[in-house]
Amino acid sequence: MRTLDQIKVAVLAASKTMYARGLVEGTAGNVSGRVGQDRVVVTPSSVGYEEMTLDDLVLVDLDGKTIEGSRSPTSEKALHLECYRAYPEVSGVVHCHATYASMFAAAHKPIPAGIDEFVIYIGGDVPCAEYRQSGSDDLATELAPHLQNRSAALMANHGMVCVGSSVEDALNSALIVEHNAEIMWGAELLGGVVALPEKAVTDFRNIYDYVRSEIWATR
Repeated sequence: MRTLDQIKVAVLAASKTMYARGLVEGTAGNVSGRVGQDRVVVTPSSVGYEEMTLDDLVLVDLDGKTIEGSRSPTSEKALHLECYRAYPEVSGVVHCHATYASMFAAAHKPIPAGIDEFVIYIGGDVPCAEYRQSGSDDLATELAPHLQNRSAALMANHGMVCVGSSVEDALNSALIVEHNAEIMWGAELLGGVVALPEKAVTDFRNIYDYVRSEIWATR
């Protein structure tokens, strides 16, 4: 099990990578990592990623109470905590506003799983949750169920949330989704995405389900 200090390093590194890779602009988006079963390291509110340090990160419990840190936790704290409460196997959450994924979110359209390996990594099409106001408890409770058998879900008119077995895994899912979203957007311009054969989707989804249920909790 990783220590608190190790999780802090992972959250900070993922935050800076998320910004460097163009998944967010300004101070938008947020990252968190689970510590043990009932504590979570989250990024602070209104601190730029380039200047963010380990001392800026905030440790909270699953009820949202600050345990350690002098800054205010992210305004999307409820969204992160709901994912951890709902899914004990999840140890990392990334919320970002990646361009192509956000285009699908603005259109209230799921991102198709038009490439077979995408099903293995993400679980299938990326669903789009109904619109709820940013930072609200309603957004958290609306979004979390969409992640039951997916590593990513869109928030209508907002962005996306990705979960994983670690902070790094959640960030990797965000990068995979954004890459796939760009491909699917281009495929639509070329005449439309051709769906994968049903058997392929089932077979690859079984791999995803196995990894999530049997391996995530051991990492």
